[in-house]
Amino acid sequence: MISNQILQSTIDGLSRITRLDFGIYSAKGKLLASTASDISTSNPELVSFAQSQADAQTIRGEHFFKVYDGHHLEYILMDRGAGDENLVIGKMATFQLQELITAYKERFDKDDFIKNLLLDNLLLVDIFNRAKKLHIDPEAKRVVYILEPAESSDHQEYLEDLKNVVSSRSGDFITAVDEKSVIIVRELEQDDDYRAAESYAHYVQDIVHRDSSSVVRVAYGTIVNELKEVSRSYKEARTALDVGKIFFEEKDIIAYSSLGIGRLIYQLPIPLCKMFIREIFQGKSPDEFDEETLTTINKFFENNLNVSETSRQLYIHRNTLVYRLDKLQKSTGLDLRVFDDAITFKIALMVVKYMKYMETLDY
Repeated sequence: MISNQILQSTIDGLSRITRLDFGIYSAKGKLLASTASDISTSNPELVSFAQSQADAQTIRGEHFFKVYDGHHLEYILMDRGAGDENLVIGKMATFQLQELITAYKERFDKDDFIKNLLLDNLLLVDIFNRAKKLHIDPEAKRVVYILEPAESSDHQEYLEDLKNVVSSRSGDFITAVDEKSVIIVRELEQDDDYRAAESYAHYVQDIVHRDSSSVVRVAYGTIVNELKEVSRSYKEARTALDVGKIFFEEKDIIAYSSLGIGRLIYQLPIPLCKMFIREIFQGKSPDEFDEETLTTINKFFENNLNVSETSRQLYIHRNTLVYRLDKLQKSTGLDLRVFDDAITFKIALMVVKYMKYMETLDY
């Protein structure tokens, strides 16, 4: 359960304090960590000790102690040096290791619980029973964030780095359910609102970038008031992450509540989208327009269908813009100066963008 690196770090600290050498063996007598190069890498005599009823034993001037995980023998600790004083130190070190096992076990149990909670794998009664056992408040306000690095990286290393740089409170959880993203279940104060949720998203992004120079996209769901609703916030954050990639490429922080019509389009089946495009453009596609036409359309939408402002920003005469809009109307039957036609055209552009994105996922 505990990595050899953590075990090594622990006995290194004990050795600096006590000026003794330590070794940690598996229950089968294999050396896992040590503070001296001359400590034997395996000790057959430990197998007999492990099978005995004794919890401590002295072998050739070295003290050995059993370290349990509950009633299961997990490790054997050795401290080098005879005498009652070193025996007491060995017992204290054994107690320290057992407390470390307990802490890691609770951390593992909580992580497992949060993963199953996010994936909606728990019955309602199990949620409350396990939350009570793990001392997790079932009625705290929470919001789920998903962080996805812009570039591929070692996922486990990225997760550990994030745990180190993001200062989490006792009610927060950082975990992962796939190889692409990291999830933060954030516990909010009772008076926190979406401004606080947005502020935390910026904080996480800034601190990750400052520590590792990594660029991350952050998406988050709605605020929920009960533990059983955390899975909903997670699904919303996942949707926000996907929809953000399609319709909000320029944004690296996206909230589920800000997705607008993109959220509706994302739920449409592809056959329905294709039928819609065929009906609107008579078999053509908006991406078949030349670059000049597409630039004109996008700028016209950016300026809320304002002809004067659009022509000014495009550095063209107003009549030139009117000519382009008239030409577009003849080819599509849609006049972008008419609100209903503009809405139809805007939705069509978004539908095409959505279909293109879905095609990339099929490859």
